[in-house]
Amino acid sequence: MKKYLVIGNPINHSLSPKLHNYWLKIHKINAIYEKKKLNEVDLKHLILQIQEGKISGANVTVPFKNKIIPFLDELSAGAKNTHSVNTIYLSDNKIIGHNTDIDGFESSIKVAKHYVKNKKALILGSGGVVPSIIFALHKMDASEIIVTNRTKNKAENLKKLFKNISIVNWGVVPDVDIIINATSLGLNKDDNFDLNFANIGKNKLFYDLIYNPSQTNFLKLGEKLGNKTENGKMMFVYQAQKSFEKWHKVLPEVNKEVRDLLDD
Repeated sequence: MKKYLVIGNPINHSLSPKLHNYWLKIHKINAIYEKKKLNEVDLKHLILQIQEGKISGANVTVPFKNKIIPFLDELSAGAKNTHSVNTIYLSDNKIIGHNTDIDGFESSIKVAKHYVKNKKALILGSGGVVPSIIFALHKMDASEIIVTNRTKNKAENLKKLFKNISIVNWGVVPDVDIIINATSLGLNKDDNFDLNFANIGKNKLFYDLIYNPSQTNFLKLGEKLGNKTENGKMMFVYQAQKSFEKWHKVLPEVNKEVRDLLDD
């Protein structure tokens, strides 16, 4: 039986095993998918297990999307463009790093009928998934992309990849159409932002990459202020769909059963 993993730290919140094992069962694939909490020192051993065939593939989440790259043999175009990897597989005895977060975010926006073209977006945070969000926003023709992070120099580092983004100090909330939470604030129900969104106006989009819990304080605040909200569930589903296709050469269906599965 083949074995697949999602690795991260923390990892308890991940619903990846629930989704992938559901699709494995539907498609009658003899494999199992598990989650595993790792530390950075464990990454080399993970790659060795993939090389030896003990693990057939892995998804990568916080905080390893960048840190895994030095251990890989090749990167796909999307992974190169974003310097971010969320999917690993073995091909011709080489460990390949791939990025399905770009497609995942773009699909989640389009399916929900949110419009990005000529819109201004503010991204909160500068972690491993943020380059994928920036890349997807560029693809969808956002007019301006602004990034803010508690540690400003981490946000400034993103300009090495994307020269046409703007950086503002944490605490500054410019007039934008879309606000995306890409921080880990919200994984715990007591998490709150020390940012003032009161002047942002109404009918904007508050998008939280967190999907578990489904309703973070960030989204509750956006709704209270009269804005549209979207959590990261469908981005998670669509990035998982593309990972599944990469590993198993079959594109699983995203339907009501899948959506309901993650709401249980």
